[in-house]
Amino acid sequence: MKRLFMVPLLLAATSLFGQISVGVTIGAPPPPHVLKVRPAAPGPDYLWVDGYWYPVNGHYKWHEGYWTRPPYAGAHWIAPNHDGSHWFEGYWEGDRGKVRHEHEWDHSHNRDYHHDHDR
Repeated sequence: MKRLFMVPLLLAATSLFGQISVGVTIGAPPPPHVLKVRPAAPGPDYLWVDGYWYPVNGHYKWHEGYWTRPPYAGAHWIAPNHDGSHWFEGYWEGDRGKVRHEHEWDHSHNRDYHHDHDR
């Protein structure tokens, strides 16, 4: 009886320290689209974010460049990049730390007015 109790306990303890990692490799993104004319800034507090490719379900999707306000004063955009084997998402960075870019924000024309921007 003790032996039957020890097997599940041993398996449970082993699984606490185990790790499973799954990755998908889709290669480097295509070259960026060329922007011939940057549109005028909508206001003085806006920064331009160049367009970039980002992975979605095993392929790359183009994200057009756009004007936006940073998540807090002094934050600057770190563009997404691909080092030849891994893709790294873009993010905002500054003295208050990193802020992850949420692509859901991009579907709203008022995306810059939903967040506290210290203005």
